[in-house]
Amino acid sequence: MLIRNETAGDIPAIGRLVTEALLMLAQSTGTEARIVERLRAEGALALSLVAEDAGEVVGYLATSAARVGTQDGWGLIGPLVVLPSRHRQGIGTALMAEALCRLRRTSRGAALVGDPAYYGRFGFRAFPGLGVTGCPPEVVQALPFDDSEPRGELVHHPAFGLHQPG
Repeated sequence: MLIRNETAGDIPAIGRLVTEALLMLAQSTGTEARIVERLRAEGALALSLVAEDAGEVVGYLATSAARVGTQDGWGLIGPLVVLPSRHRQGIGTALMAEALCRLRRTSRGAALVGDPAYYGRFGFRAFPGLGVTGCPPEVVQALPFDDSEPRGELVHHPAFGLHQPG
């Protein structure tokens, strides 16, 4: 398996993969692939990584710039998806490891909204005072790359369609 930057030829497969993988989640809206498309169109994908196996895109991870409270310099991870038939084969772990390695060079930390049981193994955790309006606090998680404690609203790129304070 190869973890690499997306190419133009990967874009249709990424859209299908994001839609298929996320439709399994109860909170899925079916619009997640459009979020990635908007991030790409606006030049807001800081990382756009694919996991390729035997010429097939089997996993995908995107990051975009985020702010925590008034603190810029955070990398927002999402979506992270793996082809449903390839779950539990280390693909998501490999994508996350590569993303965190790259983000450590450019960001003060990584943040995401997701399952604490899954993301906790990478060092992500909830912090008091870190949140996203409308999300349960335990799913809003961060991994600071220093000893700071992130506090405030996790502000996503406008492509996510969340109402965010300025």
